[in-house]
Amino acid sequence: MTLRRAYVDVDWGQVHVTSAGASAPGALPVVGLHQTPRSWDELREVLGVLGRSRLALAPDLPGMGGSDDHPDGASIASYAAGVVDALDALGIDRFDLVGHHTGGVVAVEIAASHPGRVRRLVLSSTPWVDAANRAKRVDRPPIDAVEVRPDGSHLTELWQRRQRFYPPERPDILVRFVRDALRATDPEEGHRAVGRYRMEERIDAVAADVLVVGHDADPYAFGELEPLAAALGGAPTAVVAGGMVPLELRAEAFAAIVERFLDGDAG
Repeated sequence: MTLRRAYVDVDWGQVHVTSAGASAPGALPVVGLHQTPRSWDELREVLGVLGRSRLALAPDLPGMGGSDDHPDGASIASYAAGVVDALDALGIDRFDLVGHHTGGVVAVEIAASHPGRVRRLVLSSTPWVDAANRAKRVDRPPIDAVEVRPDGSHLTELWQRRQRFYPPERPDILVRFVRDALRATDPEEGHRAVGRYRMEERIDAVAADVLVVGHDADPYAFGELEPLAAALGGAPTAVVAGGMVPLELRAEAFAAIVERFLDGDAG
């Protein structure tokens, strides 16, 4: 599948967007949103699958990948606004939406802010960010924050911080993470933005059909599967067996679940 990369001009700068496939009768475009501090590259394999039957796009969130920082700073609201600005510039009005980790939180905000534009919503490894979750995050050690050192040892520290969440036989995936983390304006800021988000005040505004997807080897988010589904009024769920924090690991299995849901199967 050929991937196309482009910079989209918005009022405050440029948003980098990668796409695959083409518009097809009866199939809305699908937009994929990556986790912190990644880029569209996390969705490379997913785009290749979804793009076989529809237009699939993956914008880089503001301040990550190739996208400029948002002038309002880093927040879930500004990330969501940046994505919508890019879709407006591309002339995309109604779409399906898929988000992983931070991308899932941003997807909730987009669906809540623009309920008429999002038809179906897939939330992958997405935390349920209520008051209890925010309180737990206050004293949690930084995930990706490292102090730059002249000897480059911060690069080893960045690798080791994430290593336990990645399969040891796939260092290539961890290389992709480090590459993205080094491009981000601040690799920790997206985590902080999630920790400030008041999802419980936004969730009732989500009007889209929702599928909540868990990855059973993801220690950060798998426990949030059922609480998030319950907060969405008992949304259907699906589980990616062997799925971990990096979406690339089980990308084809995940994409197959997404395709079934977008085509009308609730799970």
